[in-house]
Amino acid sequence: MSSACLRWALSHASRGVCGGTLNSWRTASGAGLLSYNGRCVSASLSWGWSPLSTTVDETEAGQVPKKKQDPRARATIGSIGRKIHQRHLQVINENGENMGTMHRADVLRLMDENGLKLVPLNENKDPPVYRLMTGKQIHEEQLKLREKQKAKTGPVQVKELTFSSDIGNHDLLTKLRQVQSWLDKKHHVRITLRTGRVEHTQPLDTTLEQMVQQIEGLVGFVSKPKVIRDGRAAMCILRPPSVKELKEMNKCAAAPATDTSSEPTTSPTAPPTDLTPDSQH
Repeated sequence: MSSACLRWALSHASRGVCGGTLNSWRTASGAGLLSYNGRCVSASLSWGWSPLSTTVDETEAGQVPKKKQDPRARATIGSIGRKIHQRHLQVINENGENMGTMHRADVLRLMDENGLKLVPLNENKDPPVYRLMTGKQIHEEQLKLREKQKAKTGPVQVKELTFSSDIGNHDLLTKLRQVQSWLDKKHHVRITLRTGRVEHTQPLDTTLEQMVQQIEGLVGFVSKPKVIRDGRAAMCILRPPSVKELKEMNKCAAAPATDTSSEPTTSPTAPPTDLTPDSQH
């Protein structure tokens, strides 16, 4: 095929692609483009998805850039044992003090002498940062991470409970045990106390607070007891205690025991013997 025929075939094919009808496209593809049919077909396919197409622009404009995750962020925390691949480490002791850069042999010696575990904090830094922790500290950090992950998983389920102010003591204890079981499952509990048949001089919010104090274990408040419905009811929302609140409660419980044990113990002494002349006979 001569160069003139080739130019005519290509120009005819371009007119068919850009402005021709379906019949003209078939004529152009069927007339003299036998040896260049594959190239023309590929051009027609690329024409439908050219950069000038609005579909491509809308797709690119609608794409939301993904957030880059920090490689230093750790989803879990745990000891690496004795497998330390790096020769030099930046070490933080169990009290949070920076001990500087240490050789891994010295780190292993500290672990053996003090019964500590090595936890990675930032392995991408040079030198990598590790912390010496006790087993109790690792457990507490794992509890904190679990609490944060549960808070991100989804909305908290709220249970509701309603009873009157003249409820019997046995029925009240049954209701409070139900509340405690819901709190153990990490649910929130909305309690509504309404006025009963018997009139009480005490405000309903005070009565509700006294009832909540009978729950075994520590509870937290999302909303403290308050009067609603023009004084005809009181409401509060309870939540499970946080790790920080549990730790403070354990400290308060351990403080009186420490004070009691530190007090000197005095043994009762026998009264002095009264040596009178009569007793000597």
